[in-house]
Order: sequence, then C-alpha cells, then structure tokens
Amino acid sequence: MKIRLILLLSLVLCAMGMEAKKYPEIKFERVMVDLGTFCMDDPVQKCVFKFTNVGKAKLVINAVRVTCGCTSVDYPKDFIAPGGSGEIVVTYDGSGKMPGRFKKSIAIQTNSKEELTRVYIQGDMTDVPVSKKAQ
Repeated sequence: MKIRLILLLSLVLCAMGMEAKKYPEIKFERVMVDLGTFCMDDPVQKCVFKFTNVGKAKLVINAVRVTCGCTSVDYPKDFIAPGGSGEIVVTYDGSGKMPGRFKKSIAIQTNSKEELTRVYIQGDMTDVPVSKKAQ
C-alpha cells in the first residue's frame, strides 16, 4: 500500500513539474524585409525587426548570427519580460559588392523552447541611380 501511494505521489509531482515549466516565446511582426532597389552609390541600408515575448518567462537573446560580413546586427542584451518587446536592427553594407539581387539570413538564438529563429532581408542593389519617382 505504501509503495502504491509513493508511486502515485511521484507521478503527480512529476506531472506538476512538467506542467510548471514556463518558456519565453519570441514572435516577430514580420520575418522578411525587402529593402527594395537601391543604388550602389548608397550601399548602406538599415531595417528593423520588431518582436514581442509572447511566452510566460523572461526572454534572452543569446546570440545573433549573420550569413555574410556585409550584414551586421544590433539587438537587446537585457531580459525581455513576458509581454515585453524589442527590436533587432539589421544593417546591410553593399560596399565593394557586385550589383544584383541578394537575400541574407539572420539566425536569432534565444532561451525559448525553439532555440533558433530566422529572419531575412532581401533587396536589389543596382549600378544605376534609382530615381526618386521609381522608389
């Protein structure tokens, strides 16, 4: 009888422990930003990825990795509370690059259940100045 009671208690405590684990969850307003067409005379382009922690625990961005040295990022280093929001600023620098279409991936590593999230930038750098009307 004691063994059954101990086993039942163990199962209940184990189930409560699994249920009690709360995770943060990062949700982006958008995961793709099109920088459009721009001239190689103005090769530096910036965009912002806004996000919210829709989870039930503090969110931490552990690392942000880019696929190319032409892309850099600035991101919050502090905790993001549940319901809180933040921004990841991405800068593309096409200096010294050949004109043409590009697509870059940015990998965001967090402490959420799905540790890795990707966002993307794309655009078209031309060697011909883009008129103000065409934009």
